[in-house]
Amino acid sequence: MMQRLKFSDPNFAQVFDDLVNDGRGSDEDVSSDVRAIIDQVRSDGDMAIAALTQKFDGFDLASEGWSISKVQCQTALEGLDPKLRDALELAAKRIAAYHEAQKPEDRDYLDADNIRLGAKWNAVDAAGVYVPGGRAAYPSSVFMNAIPAKVAGVERLVMVTPTPKGELNQTVLAAAAIAGVDEIWRIGGAQAIAALAYGCENIAPVDVITGPGNAWVAEAKRQVYGTVGIDMVAGPSEIIVVADGKNDPSWIAADLLSQAEHDPTSQSILFTDDDDFADKVAIEVDNIIDTLSTADVARASWRDNGAIIICETLESAMPMVNRLAGEHVELAVDNPEALFAHIKHAGSVFLGRHTPEAIGDYIAGPNHVLPTGRRARFASGLSVLDFMKRISFIAMDENNFNAIGPSAALLADAEGLPAHALSVRKRMK
Repeated sequence: MMQRLKFSDPNFAQVFDDLVNDGRGSDEDVSSDVRAIIDQVRSDGDMAIAALTQKFDGFDLASEGWSISKVQCQTALEGLDPKLRDALELAAKRIAAYHEAQKPEDRDYLDADNIRLGAKWNAVDAAGVYVPGGRAAYPSSVFMNAIPAKVAGVERLVMVTPTPKGELNQTVLAAAAIAGVDEIWRIGGAQAIAALAYGCENIAPVDVITGPGNAWVAEAKRQVYGTVGIDMVAGPSEIIVVADGKNDPSWIAADLLSQAEHDPTSQSILFTDDDDFADKVAIEVDNIIDTLSTADVARASWRDNGAIIICETLESAMPMVNRLAGEHVELAVDNPEALFAHIKHAGSVFLGRHTPEAIGDYIAGPNHVLPTGRRARFASGLSVLDFMKRISFIAMDENNFNAIGPSAALLADAEGLPAHALSVRKRMK
């Protein structure tokens, strides 16, 4: 049953602790099965991938083909309803513009000792993007993963997407055309992650893997990390809405359900200082659920993981919001800046009554690949920097070397590393 809590409840602290610490992840431990799949792909390459694709997706790569061509993607784009194409192109333009502003600048300067220091940034050579496939249409996932990679300067961008029973989603292909994806392979699951990380006969390995997936995909990304970079190990979606009684309760109910409909393990939490408003939102949630095609999923999520928390003031809720470190935080009030000033931990924050989380999923510009499971305490959303790396550099002449070299040699002596010290002292006057 959806929890309803009050700050004034005598057991509030304990119940809230339980809410914060509830992992909500799948009880299924897939780590050993995923390890077996990765080992199989590393050992048998294309043969393993083809067998696993036949087993899990009912799709024969040998007869139907491994890849989707750029021509197919362009055809899908040209076949779209013009209004949908316009919406996709607007979203891509806004996402690209936002991420273009994230590109870091190289540094090259002389410090107080006249030593040249700095750093230069380069994109990784190749990146892989995982996009769920079949009947599910997630062009937004294509954009949010592929566009930052292209903005960063990645030369080879590879997309993997399962096509169960041969099912292709034309909107996803159209999005790939707009985003400039270079290769698309019709594989999914842990085997696709292994192929991207280690390569096979058909697919060359990449340097970074990003994109959403099920528990098997998430675990595969975790296991290949170190061989490649990854965006994050994502968990169930979550939203925190902080709202006063001036809001339309149906708006807030819809916002809560926008995450509940993702998965039964998703979580939606409302903080409000108005008891009557809390009642109205709860009623609207029940009314709206029945109208959704995703009703079964949304209902299970709201029932098992949803919460309405009544606080004395919205300001007093901010420490609780920070403890939850939510993926999405909405501040649906007249003056959101006052509350925003208190936010320390969140994936993305949506300011004001007319900024629902869903607008950020598609078209606002910032990335929707965000840390979940309280990881916003130490992690940020996907950005251009996930597809780049920094190389530092140092340049010295004889004079400035002699100014700091003796100290370096002494530090090497203190660490018991005589060759380090010798390397410095041989150059010292």
